[in-house]
Amino acid sequence: MGKTARHLRPLAALLGAALALSTTACGGATDASPAAEAVDISGSISGQTINYWSMWKDGEPQQKVIATAIADFEKETGAKVSVQWQGRSNTEKLVPALNTNNVPDLVDGTLAKLAPVIGETGQASPLTSVYSYELDGKTVSSVIPEKFTSNGVFKGEDGQPWMVPYSISSDGIWFDAAKHPELKATPPATWDEFIEVLDKLKAGGTAPIAADGDIAGYNSTWFVTALLRLKGAGSFKALAEDKSGEGWDDPAVLEAAQKVEILVKGGYLNSGYNASKFPAQQQLWANGDAALILNGSWTPTETGSYAAPGFEYSSFQFPAIDGKPASARVDFIGFAVPAKSKNQVPAQRLAAYLLGAKYQDALGTDAKVLPVRQDAPVDPAVASVKAAIDAAPATHLQNDGVTFPGYTEKVFFPRDDELFLGKTTAAEFVAKMKEAQIQYWKDNG
Repeated sequence: MGKTARHLRPLAALLGAALALSTTACGGATDASPAAEAVDISGSISGQTINYWSMWKDGEPQQKVIATAIADFEKETGAKVSVQWQGRSNTEKLVPALNTNNVPDLVDGTLAKLAPVIGETGQASPLTSVYSYELDGKTVSSVIPEKFTSNGVFKGEDGQPWMVPYSISSDGIWFDAAKHPELKATPPATWDEFIEVLDKLKAGGTAPIAADGDIAGYNSTWFVTALLRLKGAGSFKALAEDKSGEGWDDPAVLEAAQKVEILVKGGYLNSGYNASKFPAQQQLWANGDAALILNGSWTPTETGSYAAPGFEYSSFQFPAIDGKPASARVDFIGFAVPAKSKNQVPAQRLAAYLLGAKYQDALGTDAKVLPVRQDAPVDPAVASVKAAIDAAPATHLQNDGVTFPGYTEKVFFPRDDELFLGKTTAAEFVAKMKEAQIQYWKDNG
């Protein structure tokens, strides 16, 4: 797996352990960290030092952009940034640190990893001042699309934002536009049109869809997104948190599962997908042996080294079902400042600094990822995903934001895998999920 994608793989096991640690060690998170208040970050910070634990490793594209920003920040402000390029383990290391007086001043990570560790445990400082800080003549809040913030995903129980995003990721159904210009010109907009495309590909001797069946998080995207197309963003989370399990009796839930069953029984998935080991199918797709793959916005970077010569990356969104509005998946990477930080002002200033146009542009064109700013340019390889996000009326998180400890990896993923790998029917999947979910909530209150 590529470095850029590892942090976006399923994280439920880690999150469950992290949440347990952060809420039990040393008397509990709330006891360990008194509530912080918003601070004025507009004054001089010359001579002050920031201890920053980064999720990036030295040499990664994002690390290079942030390192440049840090150098500029130090020169402009006179502050000093002591950075540890820890990689994806920075959040795990943060868990025990939060129960000591040796905490970083600034940490970054995915929303999915930071939320249960620091955002939902009352151990993060409110970043209200970051959102109101001006860069390039604009406030930070004004350069972050409202659709990203309107649902309150960055806010704690006090109603204040605890995280400021600087980068996003998404997904799409990827294809080689050089080989399939018709898909770029007229991508399937509805489920029926999507099936027509699959039938044409199959009739022409091309395997329609590649999928590495051993990656549960990829497999589950088909069912989850189908359900969101039928019932809207937030519907899978509402289904998962239903302690009675009665939500699984909703006909729309069965219909979403039947969409997956159609792909399996219709022979639309590449031969061997159900016994593949990542990244075998992904490589076959990049070499032109399958037309489509449902995967993340990191796909061009992750497959670029082995893609067929002349491969032109493009994607279309999971098609609409029954003409209902379709949200786009958007996951966030951003900064948080622990409440125990002794250097709140410079830490929050640095968090704001990366929202400047220079560094947002560099994330898009040099690192080839999706910046959080809508006005930032991106590499052509991910332009189709950015266009879809810009046009979407609403957004949703990976797995619709479900992070209940143990739920995804113990309840949902195993049964969804059975459905996607052709080991169970849609009706059997729904029945098994209802039973398992009822038991999960009996065991977990």
